[in-house]
Amino acid sequence: MDDDKLAAIVDAIVQELKASGAVKPSGSASAGPASAAANIPSSSAVPVKPRTATSTANLSIDLPDPVLDEHRYKARVKNPKDSNGLRALIDSTTARIGVGRAGPRYTTASLLLFQGDHAVTQDALYRDVDQKLLDEFNLFTVQTKITGGKQEYLLRPDLGRLLSDDAKRVINEKCQKNVNVQLCVGDGLSAAAIEANLRQIFPVIKQGVQTAGLTLGTPFFIKYARVGVMNDIGELLKPDVVILLIGERPGLGRAESMSAYMGYKPKYGDTDADRDVVCNIFENGGTNPLEGGAFVVQIAQKMRKNQASGVKLKMIK
Repeated sequence: MDDDKLAAIVDAIVQELKASGAVKPSGSASAGPASAAANIPSSSAVPVKPRTATSTANLSIDLPDPVLDEHRYKARVKNPKDSNGLRALIDSTTARIGVGRAGPRYTTASLLLFQGDHAVTQDALYRDVDQKLLDEFNLFTVQTKITGGKQEYLLRPDLGRLLSDDAKRVINEKCQKNVNVQLCVGDGLSAAAIEANLRQIFPVIKQGVQTAGLTLGTPFFIKYARVGVMNDIGELLKPDVVILLIGERPGLGRAESMSAYMGYKPKYGDTDADRDVVCNIFENGGTNPLEGGAFVVQIAQKMRKNQASGVKLKMIK
């Protein structure tokens, strides 16, 4: 916002206060020491342009969208010693650098961007995956032991690692056991990640598994899922490999990042050390979902060949 616009806003507020009687003009006979201290100086004492309007009803503040790249990655350090070097640093990362400061605080532009990005993360965390998307891939839905909605899901990750009794019953009824690959989809911490990537990665994995001559179990969707739910799936269906597509924890302004966690014959007691992962799956900056799907199939074949996953697989030469 330029100085003229700011001056116009200040002047309009002053005029509105005077017109409403909330502020008496300086020099008023009734103005004592206390009231004089509360008076706002006349426009002659403030470096603003005079306005005749006494109402802010028609006043509008039009700020640029802070999430656009031209504003998000704008160098905001005043009088940098090396402007070209600063620009090169900003272009080399998506981290928030070169944002400048207003005294010990963030600038208004940085604050607005932070608030906008925070709203994106909240939306990703608290909304559900679009049912139309799940229907598109014929994914039936089961749920973990979370019964108190997203608040409980965020507070009790242990319950998100366990399938409910009803979920176990449905899976046993609808899914084939002892397949080579069991593919599952979980909402995780970002519904937006599933919606952004499933249409691209799902067909690649399905076709890749079939092309490799492997059997693919009946895919399904797990609501309120954590990565550890793979252990329950492994115990129930006894597949060679479990693949779980799940939304990653959203960062500020980044909600579409998805991961594919994989484990060889997962069972109770398995930890992250027993799993492999293809992470940061998203278009325009991450692992492209089409390439990610191909990587997942390659890793599944390697797991079956070596009968291992996680650290054990990495130790095999």
